[in-house]
Amino acid sequence: MLKNIPKNISPKLMKILMEMGHSDEIVLADGNYPAASNARNLVRLDGESMPDVLRAILEFFPLDTYVEAAFSLMATEPIDNFIPKIWHEYEEVLNASTAENKTIEKLERMAFYERGKKAFAIVATGEEEIYANIILRKGVVI
Repeated sequence: MLKNIPKNISPKLMKILMEMGHSDEIVLADGNYPAASNARNLVRLDGESMPDVLRAILEFFPLDTYVEAAFSLMATEPIDNFIPKIWHEYEEVLNASTAENKTIEKLERMAFYERGKKAFAIVATGEEEIYANIILRKGVVI
């Protein structure tokens, strides 16, 4: 056991975060995301909410400052015609973090899936809200 590591950061997730290099990406996936069929490295955090997982990861994870946006959301489909409430929570978590790059982009759903397939890892959470998926791009530790 180690000190000051949030309980929702499993040993496997900590190992993956440490193995990732500059510009590697990780997907934080809601419960509907096809995580198991798309992941190179899969971490299961069933029962965990996305805001809590995001908050815990951002304690350790530098976001890339060499790109316009290192934080990507899956955009809603035009037919859905709503903004997910969880996005506001993400903004609050990001703004409260020490991240230098706080720009958020929205990726079209199929483009998000394609990028997610190339991600270093996918973290499957138990988040029930739809369109709660995030891609984080790792920066450098200075």
